[in-house]
Amino acid sequence: MSTPTAGQSPLDEAGRLLIVLYGLFALSAGVRAAFQIATKWQRAPLAYGLSAVAALLYLLACAGIARRSPGAWRLATTICAFELCGVLLVGALTTLSPGALADATVWSGFGAGYGYVPLVLPALGLAWLLRPGTRRLYGA
Repeated sequence: MSTPTAGQSPLDEAGRLLIVLYGLFALSAGVRAAFQIATKWQRAPLAYGLSAVAALLYLLACAGIARRSPGAWRLATTICAFELCGVLLVGALTTLSPGALADATVWSGFGAGYGYVPLVLPALGLAWLLRPGTRRLYGA
């Protein structure tokens, strides 16, 4: 990260990094889900549908973090919490019962196919969003 310039704080830098990461994951999960849904939906509709939901959640979290308002803060916080629950649930399910889904999702194995970033990202997002400084930044 670069050194903050006048008017920038480390809080702003962390927020920008989260926006970039969530945007990248929205794009990568969305493209993968769209391809899978378009080419092999019959093979694993639940798995591909879950990946599409994950992509949508990443997009909503990105938008919530990017927009500085109390409503955006509530949206981002809710989405990050839901996303963390989802990756924990799907990760546990696919770890304990590997054949539970016909194909891997973004959240399978706690996000192993994506370097565990799907597990870490919502935790980081929540940690950042719940900081008092971030709450002030959003007016929450």
